[in-house]
Amino acid sequence: MGWIRRGRWLAVSAVGAAALLVGLLLFQPWKLFVNEVVDEALPGTTTNSAPPASGPTPAPTTSSPSLTTDPTASGTPAPSPTSTPAPPTPPVELARGTFRSYEHTTTGTARLIRLPDGRVVARLENLNTSNGPDVHVWLSPATVGSDPSGLAAGHLDLGVIKGNQGNANYLLPRGTDPSRYTSVALWCERFSVAFGAATLS
Repeated sequence: MGWIRRGRWLAVSAVGAAALLVGLLLFQPWKLFVNEVVDEALPGTTTNSAPPASGPTPAPTTSSPSLTTDPTASGTPAPSPTSTPAPPTPPVELARGTFRSYEHTTTGTARLIRLPDGRVVARLENLNTSNGPDVHVWLSPATVGSDPSGLAAGHLDLGVIKGNQGNANYLLPRGTDPSRYTSVALWCERFSVAFGAATLS
């Protein structure tokens, strides 16, 4: 009978180990103790200028007054002044909002910004929330209220959150009308809960 009890014990242990493994994969509790910090610049706001060429500066050349000619006398048109290029178009903020907390304490700012090339980006600034499994950034046409479950209706998924702290950009697909969306939500798809959300205005 001892081998029967031993077999049952091994079977229970195997089931318990499998359940523990599944639970760890689902909940990923270690993420609660590890922050993922990101710090992205807003696209279109950084410029790279070429460094000046190295080497000695050539000495300026002068012309003898006796060799100076009038360009109009020889039929050569006078050079036109160099035109100054127009300054680049700056990004334009379309809407912004402050995060409120739901399942986890969440602070920071959400912004919708039109870039100089016409694309629109959802930018999260000074974000501070909990880390977790399968957290996505959503745009939603729903209003942020006491019950966050309505945020899922008609939402646009911008992908997995890049970090639970800092500044990050999430490009909207081309052709998306940003005026359709009134809120940004951080949604854990693994457990269908909102970490936080911001009303855009």
